[in-house]
Amino acid sequence: MSNLMFRNATLADVDRCYSIEIEAYEGDEAATREKIATRIAQYPQGFICLEVNGKVIGFINAGCAWDVVMSDEAFKELVGHDPAAPNVVIMSVVLDPAYQGKGYATQMMRQFIDTMKQMDKQTIHLMCKTHHVDLYKKFGYQYIKPSDSDHGGMAWHEMLMQL
Repeated sequence: MSNLMFRNATLADVDRCYSIEIEAYEGDEAATREKIATRIAQYPQGFICLEVNGKVIGFINAGCAWDVVMSDEAFKELVGHDPAAPNVVIMSVVLDPAYQGKGYATQMMRQFIDTMKQMDKQTIHLMCKTHHVDLYKKFGYQYIKPSDSDHGGMAWHEMLMQL
């Protein structure tokens, strides 16, 4: 594989991350540029970028909560986020479509999980579409339930990993 580097996002990454987000997600499910900028500014420790040969090709971003409510749309703007909270809520797992199918998403998720363990977090929560449920199970996530969220007008499923 190419020269890989994982690092926390900076505000200089906003435009590139937004570009990847709108390419990889359908319609209204993509985060706005403003939400991405807010997530980087408020919690760069939970916003991990993957670079290949110096170019950001993907990222995972998250916030932390004491009580997780996956359908809470305001949390996507980090309303209620507390970096000291033990529960991580992933908001985006995204990879530039040109780099998909090459194992990069797996490496990103493993790095993210390891980073959250090092930060002494207790759980990681995420929502995914039906066709991704089995993928996340392979990483060790447990299926919880269909989500009450209709983010982007789509059906979602809640997953949980105990760290």
